[in-house]
Amino acid sequence: MSTAAPAVTGRPTRTRRPTTTLTASSGIGLGVAMIWFSLLVLIPLCAVIVTASDAGWEGFWRTVTNEQTSAAIRLTLTQAVLVTLVNIVMGTLIAWVLVRDHFPGKAVLEVLIDIPFALPTIVAGLVLLSLYGGGGPLGMDVANTRQSVFLAFLFVTLPFVVRMVQPVLAELERDVEEAAASLGASGFTIFRRIILPSLVPAITAGAALSFARGVSEYGSLVLLSGNLPFKTEVTSVRILGSIENNNLAAAASTATVLLVISLAVIVLLDVISRRVARRG
Repeated sequence: MSTAAPAVTGRPTRTRRPTTTLTASSGIGLGVAMIWFSLLVLIPLCAVIVTASDAGWEGFWRTVTNEQTSAAIRLTLTQAVLVTLVNIVMGTLIAWVLVRDHFPGKAVLEVLIDIPFALPTIVAGLVLLSLYGGGGPLGMDVANTRQSVFLAFLFVTLPFVVRMVQPVLAELERDVEEAAASLGASGFTIFRRIILPSLVPAITAGAALSFARGVSEYGSLVLLSGNLPFKTEVTSVRILGSIENNNLAAAASTATVLLVISLAVIVLLDVISRRVARRG
């Protein structure tokens, strides 16, 4: 007995995409999360932008183009970018050592890396001043210089790249690396073609956090940098000065500039991360 073949209609078959529906508990959870996020982030950010608009476009532009404010913004962004680049290299290297190597004192190093997270920033400034200020035991004096801003940013942003890269690196399978090595691939090729694409999302996430933390830093700079206008004054100090002078619109305008720049950097790093991971 022969079976009849199914008729071919010539029309392409369409696959239905599964529809995603929220359960009652998921909907409640999402609503609570959005309300909490709005109260902590969205509403305050909108309030800053609204306050910045009180003086109008002319007042906003006059504030951000003021010579002292512009100098503070340039110094903050320049040092934050430099520190982020250093953290990308050194943070990845430290994470690699912690994951792939075993040595005496490793547990102590793990604890020390997290100190900038737990230490109050004003205490960090005092520590840096006692070590790198005049009369310090290291014989260096970077107080009241641009190097003090770089050093303070470097101290408070150290853990971000390390802690983002470390768990990803620990989860990587070694079989692929060993197979590539058995086929004659060099260590650099293995790192560039196999390891790095997997680490790029974590590295860029840590870099974004490092940059954002740098541009917002205040406490560790109070004692070390001296807050000298046109020399060591950063944007956070400039914002505080505007608030003390009861000029909230100027403070909000400067904060809005930092907000927009930080958002642009985060988006740019995310795009780079996706492209590099896709090509890898």
